[in-house]
Order: sequence, then structure tokens, then C-alpha cells
Amino acid sequence: AIPPRACDDYWSEFRHCKSLRNCFHNYYTYGTSPSCKQWKEDYHNCKEWEKHRGAEAKDALQKSERNRVAEQRNFTPVWELRRDPPRDWHMPLNQEKPQDS
Repeated sequence: AIPPRACDDYWSEFRHCKSLRNCFHNYYTYGTSPSCKQWKEDYHNCKEWEKHRGAEAKDALQKSERNRVAEQRNFTPVWELRRDPPRDWHMPLNQEKPQDS
């Protein structure tokens, strides 16, 4: 079995997390600095898995990925997804009428 991502991906995420721009954005948005610890741990676990195939490193990496996916599911979509296309999907767009806002 291989890790869910390449180890370089975890390192790139860590570097992005620590970047000045991301730190400023996070501080401006949430009032705190971002926590990048998990990205670094995931990188080290990935490298450990690549070198020694350690079960602990593999389990920690899988648990971290599962937590990341579960966290993404907590966000509700902004738009309601359509089940079917609009009835008039085949009609030309009316460019002259202003759109409702």
C-alpha cells in the first residue's frame, strides 16, 4: 500500500501553511495564526512509511487523512445542487434582458 498522497505534497502544504501570505490571511480572517503542525507530522509519517514501512506511521497518516475528509464534510454547500437541468436548457440565452439580482 502507498500513502494517500506523495510525501512532497505534505511538505508543499506545510510550506504553504507557513507562508507569510497564508499567515496574514488566517490572522485577518480568524484572528489567529494557522496551525501547520499536522502537515509537518504527516510529512514525517509519510517519509517514515517510505523508508521503513512502519505500521504506526501508516496508521497515523491514514487517520489524519480521514480526519481531513471528515472535516470537509462539515461544510454545507453554498448552492443547492440541481437534480435535473432547467426545462428551458436548450433555448438560447436572452442577452438583452437584465438578469434578476
